[in-house]
Amino acid sequence: MTSPAEILPGVIFYSYLSAERREKVCFWNNPTLILQVSGQFTLETSEQKISMAGMAGREMLLIGKNQLGTLTKTPLPGGNYETIVISLQEDLLRKIALEEKLQADGKYIGPPNVLIPTNEFLQGYFQSIVPYARSSGAAMTDEMGILKVKEGVKLLLLALPGLRNFLFDFSEPYKIDLKKFMLSNFHFNVPVEKFAQLTGRSLAGFKRDFQKTFGSPPRRWLQDKRLTTAKYLIEIKHQKPSAIYLDLGFESQAHFSHSFKKKFGKVPSELTFISP
Repeated sequence: MTSPAEILPGVIFYSYLSAERREKVCFWNNPTLILQVSGQFTLETSEQKISMAGMAGREMLLIGKNQLGTLTKTPLPGGNYETIVISLQEDLLRKIALEEKLQADGKYIGPPNVLIPTNEFLQGYFQSIVPYARSSGAAMTDEMGILKVKEGVKLLLLALPGLRNFLFDFSEPYKIDLKKFMLSNFHFNVPVEKFAQLTGRSLAGFKRDFQKTFGSPPRRWLQDKRLTTAKYLIEIKHQKPSAIYLDLGFESQAHFSHSFKKKFGKVPSELTFISP
């Protein structure tokens, strides 16, 4: 079985692993519900770090839309890693909102990612979807899959009514504080176009505001910021170059070393540790 396998194309996925894997940067266009079956799942964004382990209790996490982050998937000792991922796509949420006469009554002000407290209804839902995932969705028609997604949304609202504003706010991202956002998210390796989208700007508007804010074009600033951060982590925090280059948005260690030498005149391994 490939991992992740599509159970309902573009909507329900099943991930099965026997070895730890750390994903590159992930971007969530839509709210996403994670059902942790077994193993440990760790999400890291600029604002939160959340872990959950699927064991007897099994856990659920709702990830907010328009976010960057990284995932670490770790099988339990002697076991495997399994998750079911449900992408709550906007067109389906709009349909549910119309059918159920639901709408956001304000801006969502809670955490961007929410661990869902378990109850018997959600546990029953969890148990009902696992067999379809493990059989690669062989018995699940598109109609059944959509019904399972709708059921999941209704149970989430039953457990946490405040999620109405989380799920049914269909407004475009508003223009946010560019400086604060970039200083928190510069290490994510995504195109400048994605940074523009996440800050609520057109690409031209993003570049214009960026130049005013930082006095430099985005790509140049990102490169310099990542390299100066790397120098600090190696010299002051005594971290190994091999342990940080991916976290700082570099595609490979060779690319990192080449860029570092071009800026500082020496490769990272030639730096001398400095006492903080």
